[in-house]
Amino acid sequence: MSFDGLGLTPDLLRAVADQGYTEPTPVQAAAIPLVLERRDLLANAQTGTGKTAAFVLPIVQILHATRPAGALPASQESRNGRDRAHRPVRVLVLAPTRELAIQVEESVRTYGAHRPIRSTTIYGGVGFDPQVRKLRAGAELVVATPGRLLDHVRQGTIDLSHVEILVLDEADRMLDMGFLPDIRRILDLLPRERQSLLFSATFSDEIRRFASGLLREPATVQVAPRNTAAELVRQVAYPVDRERKRELLSHLIKSGRIYSALVFTRTKHGANHLAEQLERDGINAAAIHGNKSQAQRVRALSMFKANKVAVLVATDIAARGIDIDSLPHVVNFELPMVAEDYVHRIGRTGRAGVDGEAISLVCVDEARLLRDIEVVLGHRIPSEVIEGFAPDPRIRPEPVLKRSGQGRQGPAPRHAFQPRRQPVPEFRVPSFHAAAPGTRIGAPVPGAPGVRTGAPMPGRQVERPETGRPTFAPAPFAPRGSRPQAPYAGSERPWRPNAPQAAGDRPSSPMPGERFSRDGGPHAPSGERRYHPAGPMPTGDRRPDRGAPHAPAGDRRHHPAAEEHVAVRRPERVAGRRSEHGSSAPRHDRSAPHRANG
Repeated sequence: MSFDGLGLTPDLLRAVADQGYTEPTPVQAAAIPLVLERRDLLANAQTGTGKTAAFVLPIVQILHATRPAGALPASQESRNGRDRAHRPVRVLVLAPTRELAIQVEESVRTYGAHRPIRSTTIYGGVGFDPQVRKLRAGAELVVATPGRLLDHVRQGTIDLSHVEILVLDEADRMLDMGFLPDIRRILDLLPRERQSLLFSATFSDEIRRFASGLLREPATVQVAPRNTAAELVRQVAYPVDRERKRELLSHLIKSGRIYSALVFTRTKHGANHLAEQLERDGINAAAIHGNKSQAQRVRALSMFKANKVAVLVATDIAARGIDIDSLPHVVNFELPMVAEDYVHRIGRTGRAGVDGEAISLVCVDEARLLRDIEVVLGHRIPSEVIEGFAPDPRIRPEPVLKRSGQGRQGPAPRHAFQPRRQPVPEFRVPSFHAAAPGTRIGAPVPGAPGVRTGAPMPGRQVERPETGRPTFAPAPFAPRGSRPQAPYAGSERPWRPNAPQAAGDRPSSPMPGERFSRDGGPHAPSGERRYHPAGPMPTGDRRPDRGAPHAPAGDRRHHPAAEEHVAVRRPERVAGRRSEHGSSAPRHDRSAPHRANG
């Protein structure tokens, strides 16, 4: 059967011929006529059998055939964007990964080369504004990942009320990645009258339950038994010790057994670590996973396709959208925790009628995982022992940890009862509090975050009996309602609570924002209330029979070592009277209590 019998237009047949395809794959031959009939579809086929073209080709034809009256084709639109501004989104394709979204949109442009369709991609990891500009330019077909699509919906940059066709590509993977809640939110935004297409490489019971609530009387296309691998992929398992996996992989590459391979690990850390080790072995390698930026992922994939990199190390999530022509080898450096992921991994090779090989490096810890994979496949995977790398029978199996790097490489996972240590901010004495001689400015004070209860305060130095080294001794507690602080710098008297200050105990230098008058008393800066440890209390303060004075209402700053405080007010200018700084100021009267006016 050829593409001519599928009902495609001459423009599409010419685009297919330009790509070198003459006969459709089984899934294409079965799905294209059903999509053209505008029926809902549930399609299952192995990875690499042409599922993307099975829905892109008929959708491009439908968009051209049902274009609204008066709308111009994309190739004839004016450059000023007036015709594009009112073009609604008519087709929405949801994909689990960025790479798969890019691959689908490239197929739209490839098969619509002779009759273009305005399309764009929406995915995370890149800038938001460029995607907004493309949406405003008028995109009829949007390929998106669920998370970033909902971001655009919340920002009001996309309207899904005119969607006519919904496509869920790699639906099984989206459910595995936890996108089901996001997909349900997106479905609530779409019109009820629409055509829905669901494509999946595997058919689990969860997929069937999800499809039953999404599709209306769907046609089913299943060209192969459930969860089967492509027939063109030769599978083999190499037993090896967990600590010698990387050594065996390097041996296979250097000996020519493997010359270009996509290597899978379980974790992102494991992918980075393996790529670095292969580089040290003299093998060009690159890593691709979810923590890489989109530019890094595109660059690594481009270098691998151009044969500038021999090995591309990837994780399961990043590999679902990788489409590489004539990829000869896929290596399972670590077997997947979910057996169905093995089918997706080896589906990267053996595509488009080209033979491929899937190699699995299996240690004693992964024997159970290998058995689970064989149960899913329905047959045994042949096993071969490489000379010089026979596994040691004395090694006992250990639990396979999902977050382990390579075998036992990398740190063990943190348990729930071992929380990650968080840095504690250090609390220091504010700069406006001067310290006594020998006291370091900014020393931690008790009660602050990160300081143990009972830690010594800035104050007296004592001799430690066992070492003879000076240390800070805890000072007595200050009265209730006051904050323990150090005395002013320049004072030679030891700090004692509830003791009056001597008349000559004045700061040796002004504090930040202060200035001295001729009598030596500091003036408080504008907008701040400060009490000087000399003179009577300000009016309105309450002084108990014992202890330190209480600060006025709303002000908590006072010195705990003084029995009588006075508020210093910024003086007004008086003609003929100047301070040391040259400003006019009256003499400060210590006998008259008054408040600071800020």
